Amino acid sequence: MTSTASLPARAGRLSAADCRLDDLRALVESTTDLTDYPFADDTDRGVLFYDAARLRTHTADPDTCADVQDELARALLDGPGIVVFRGAFTDEHALAETTAYFTETIARQHADGFAGGDHFAAPGANDRIWSALQKLAVDRPDLFARYYANDVLALVSEAWLGPMYQVTSSINVVNPGGAAQSPHRDYHLGFMSTETAAAFRAHVHRLSPALTLQGAVAHCAMPIDSGPTMYLPYSQQYEPGYIAFGLPEFREFFARHYVQLPLAAGDAVFFNPALFHAAGHNTTTDVYRMANLLQVSSAFGRAIDSVDREAMVRALYPELRALAAAGRDEDVRAVVAASAEGYAFPTNLDLDPPMTGMAGETQAELVHRALHESMSPEQFAEEVRALTIRHTP
Repeated sequence: MTSTASLPARAGRLSAADCRLDDLRALVESTTDLTDYPFADDTDRGVLFYDAARLRTHTADPDTCADVQDELARALLDGPGIVVFRGAFTDEHALAETTAYFTETIARQHADGFAGGDHFAAPGANDRIWSALQKLAVDRPDLFARYYANDVLALVSEAWLGPMYQVTSSINVVNPGGAAQSPHRDYHLGFMSTETAAAFRAHVHRLSPALTLQGAVAHCAMPIDSGPTMYLPYSQQYEPGYIAFGLPEFREFFARHYVQLPLAAGDAVFFNPALFHAAGHNTTTDVYRMANLLQVSSAFGRAIDSVDREAMVRALYPELRALAAAGRDEDVRAVVAASAEGYAFPTNLDLDPPMTGMAGETQAELVHRALHESMSPEQFAEEVRALTIRHTP
């Protein structure tokens, strides 16, 4: 038998001629064997489900936590490409309060006459809150600290992207009657025209999914008729998928074989951005399907959302001090990871030279140092402003 490790990886460009439906069919006909995923609770049509409360009993031990993250990374890369955490966000994470905040924010946008665009829907068809991460942090740092002190989010983000990941989010409300999306892949290559994506060679198509992790937190119950997202498990493994998803025969195949699962409020779905997926049709008359769409970015890529992280950490610092004083170190770590810049570059090396190592202090490291040194909010604000200046051209 020839070892796949000895086969050369494709390096040329991909085109529609490389898109063979039988190749995709062979992948998505894979079955998910629960014995290969010992920390999962069950599967449904190939999708892996984890009970968040039970998972926390395993992740308390660092070695076991690493094993869990290995399993999640394998599920996202070579497995079905999608994992669901039941009960990931609870009252402890201010689920109801943040839902109320997002609802009020949308009402204010309507009152102000705001009708934003959308990536995959007609402008105004759905309701969006762009830069929801920053808005929540600045407007309600108390809620942000509770919401993002979430070990499940930290667990899966680090499993797929490693440390220094960057969280961004937008709220999407699909209103009653909201139409289904066309199947697609996500940012980076998925947000390009087919012609532009085809200009990148195959190795970039393999790299793109490793730069982001897609997530969605259900902020209401999502029965099937409300149109929860449709997924095609295992499709993330299909190399020419960034070209194929726009082809009619592939869209027809998706329409015949997608998986759609109901969610409860607080459930969280995370998936490989190369997974074929699409929001479903909300056929109800009374369900306003709200999800917090999380896009978690690698430190080595460009996030989709421009966020003022200095303003965020200044607003959050008193909440972080309270968490630290209560000995809630893991919650501090999760909130800092979700809010602060964790990577040292790009920077102005004239102002920020690497004095004691390969890089200067990151914003996240500064937050942790400030907490350790019991800096006052005023002193912290000065320090983080100085750091921003050092990173400014």
